[in-house]
Order: sequence, then structure tokens, then C-alpha cells
Amino acid sequence: MARYVVKLGSAMASQDAVLEAVCDEVARRRAAGDDVVLVSSGAIARGLIALDRPDRPSAIDELQALSAVGQGKLFRLWDEALAARGVTGAQVLLTLFDLSYREHYLNARQTLQRLLAWEIVPVVNENDTTATEEISFSDNDFLAAQVAILVGADLLVVLTDTDGVFTADPRRDPDARLVPEVRDMAELDALQIGHNTGPMGTGGMRSKVVAAEIAAAGGIETVICSGVRPGALARALDGAPEGTRFRAGGPRYSSFKLWLKYARPSQGTIHVDAGAARALRHGGTSLLPVGVVGVEGDFDVGDAVDVAFDGEPVGKGIASYSAAELRQVAGLKSSEVRERLPRAGEEAIHRDHFVLA
Repeated sequence: MARYVVKLGSAMASQDAVLEAVCDEVARRRAAGDDVVLVSSGAIARGLIALDRPDRPSAIDELQALSAVGQGKLFRLWDEALAARGVTGAQVLLTLFDLSYREHYLNARQTLQRLLAWEIVPVVNENDTTATEEISFSDNDFLAAQVAILVGADLLVVLTDTDGVFTADPRRDPDARLVPEVRDMAELDALQIGHNTGPMGTGGMRSKVVAAEIAAAGGIETVICSGVRPGALARALDGAPEGTRFRAGGPRYSSFKLWLKYARPSQGTIHVDAGAARALRHGGTSLLPVGVVGVEGDFDVGDAVDVAFDGEPVGKGIASYSAAELRQVAGLKSSEVRERLPRAGEEAIHRDHFVLA
């Protein structure tokens, strides 16, 4: 049995033919005993269609209102199409807040796991009607990667309006070639992967590549391929050549460290000296106050903070001190720290609560 996450952006989810074709494939996979989670953008797009508005507005309140109009219509389409094929769907709406706080993150995981155990297909979308920063998930690309990690997917498939990742923009460069496979993200550094989107979407190819990078860190392969090419989704799920396949590789992280690295927003920055940076990067040690040379921001104990050396990122961790406390003891040895803050812990950031950049 395999477990798949299939993501459709707004341009794909606003096309009834694409939605029907995806549901055909979902039904086939469910009949074979596989689990499928759908991550579907399109609430705002469906709201635009329902209200016969040609252009996507920029004001957040208008976007949230369009989402309120379109979200129910979007899920009804999914629900009816799945039901017609003997499959039960469930609507799951998430916000960045739900993934930013560990308890909410674990609750979301438990809900998704329970739905899959009941042989239900979750249809996940961002709750745009209450999100405070519009499109915080980059048209759900980031959300799709997080959902893949949450459910322990074997494969993430991102359906888009192009055939995959190209060496240049194929709409502008006739010599652009499809990149069939990526084993190292550094291979893409020279390519002009931009943020261009259509009138319905917000993500662009770059956010899809970042989603693939996030999934790879969780040991999950990703395929970016066409949502309109007949049979493309089936071939991607079967492991056949289709679109651009990102192989999982490089350093693997625990689910906690994946959450910390990609889902928990940083509230400040701790600047460290060369010795601390070297120890964190190569020694797997905790960060002690003696290695701290500067503190930015106004964070509390338990907040996520970036760690930097000489302006370059070192990693990210959970602070054991507030910003005010750390400013008092920055550069001090442990014995001196205890004199100023008798109840303070040994580490500014414990190694178990730190992940490299």
C-alpha cells in the first residue's frame, strides 16, 4: 500500500475537467488500497467564477470574502465527484497558525491520520477566510509539502499548467528543455525559475521547487508535472517518467526538526562567534551563552529564533532564554551566567531543539 499527496493549484482546481480526471485516478488508487490526500487551492478562483469577476483583487478583505464565497463550492465539487466514484471525501481547512504551533501541528496530523485510517480522502486547503497574511502558503505549495510530511507520504505530486521544471521559461525561450530529474537542488541554481503566475494563482514555479526541497528533507520524493496532460498523474504515481521528479536525498530530519525548520516562524536572531558557529555546524553541540555576540528581536522562551554568524545563517532553534535575558548574559561563561540568572539553564538553545540552515 502506498500513500500519495496530490496538490492542485488554483489554475488546475478551477478546471472541472482536471478535477474529474484527478478523481478518476484517486478512485483507482483507493480501489487498489492506496491512501490519497488532495491539497486543493481554488476557493478564491471559484469565488471569482461565481461572482463573474475577471480579475483577482489585492485587498485582503476582498480576497477573504471571495474565499468565503468559493470554498463551499470548491469542496462540493470535490465531494460530489469523489462520491460518484464511491469515495468519501472530507474537508480539512488549515492556516499557518495550525502548523506554527506544535500542539496544533500534532492535532492536524492526528486528524489526517484518522481520516486515512477510515479510508476517507482528505481535501485540504488553506482557510483563506481567516488567514491574517493572504497566501501565506504560496498557493498551497508549502502546505502540500507539510501535509506530505504530516501523513508520511511516499510521494508528493504537484499538478501545474506546465510539463515540469524547464531550463528556462518555455513560454519565452524556444530552446527551453524539461529537467526530467533532480537529485541535488544545487543543480537548479543556474536556472531562471521565477515567480510568474497566472491570473488565478499566487505560487509560481519557484514555490513548487521549494515544496519539493521541503519534502525531500522529509525523505519524500516529489513530481512536478502537468495537470492537463492525459495520464500524467497516473504515470507520476506509477514512477514512470513524467514531468520533473525530485529524488529524496541529503540530510534527513525528524518530524520535530522539519516542523521547526519549515513551519515555525522565527521571532528574532541570535548572532554567534566563529567558535560557536563551527561547533553548531560540525559538532552537533548546544549553543551556550558564551558563544553569543548579539541578539535581535524581542522573543520569549520557547520561541523559534534564527542563528547567524557574520551575516550568514547557521540554523534555527527554540530559545531557552528570552531576548532580554540573553542580552544580559551574552558572551559570559556558565559560572558567570549562574551569578546573574541563578535559575537559568545551561544552554541558550539545546542541540535537540536546533536544526541547521
